[in-house]
Amino acid sequence: MFGKKDHNKPLGRIDSLIGAGTKIEGAVYFTGGLRVDGEVKGSILAAEGASSSTLILSEHARVEGGVRVGHLVTNGSVVGPVVVTDSLEMQSKARIVGDVEYVAIEMHLGAVIEGRLVNAIGASVELKSEESA
Repeated sequence: MFGKKDHNKPLGRIDSLIGAGTKIEGAVYFTGGLRVDGEVKGSILAAEGASSSTLILSEHARVEGGVRVGHLVTNGSVVGPVVVTDSLEMQSKARIVGDVEYVAIEMHLGAVIEGRLVNAIGASVELKSEESA
């Protein structure tokens, strides 16, 4: 309670920025906080043991590759598998095409996931559209 620090708390600061108009090809490894306003063709991975790592994807961000982080706040698009070891927040313009593994998830109205939702604590849930139901 007193004097106890939560090491899995999302970071409130940004240590690195991939700006609008910037395109990176290849894997990106980071610790701390990373904000992406540009495009990444490759994986974005938090460094080993960086459970408090936070990735923020703006509405202009696009990631084509896998994402593995502690905390993800997205309003952009990801094409590839997403693994979030703590919390996932999808804002209204967020779009993920690929399977999502999460512990806690918050989806705003308008956010889209095209893939399987896998709760890291429980079993997976297959999403079906109205046409295939």
